[in-house]
Amino acid sequence: MAWIILFVAGLFEIGWAVGLKFTEGFTRPIPIALTAISLTLSMGLLGWAVKTLPLGTAYAVWTGIGAVGTALVGIWLFKEPATAARLVCLGLIVAGILGLKLFTPSA
Repeated sequence: MAWIILFVAGLFEIGWAVGLKFTEGFTRPIPIALTAISLTLSMGLLGWAVKTLPLGTAYAVWTGIGAVGTALVGIWLFKEPATAARLVCLGLIVAGILGLKLFTPSA
């Protein structure tokens, strides 16, 4: 269950990171509110997950999900470059996330 909570926390991390773009320098109230809600949920769920999972593992997975997800949303939504090197590097992060999941004792 802790891994599912951690995954959802990572999704909310993507939400607040992408939300920052839509706040336009914190000048738009609705995107600011949605970003703050996503940030609060992300941190709260991470805090819940670390009650069971090792802190270092949980934090690395959480940031990895956020980094990869945010980069992919940037490619898709904001037409950022999807170079082969960039995609390989994102794949390495995913491999690290999967490795941490495989080699961390079950919670």
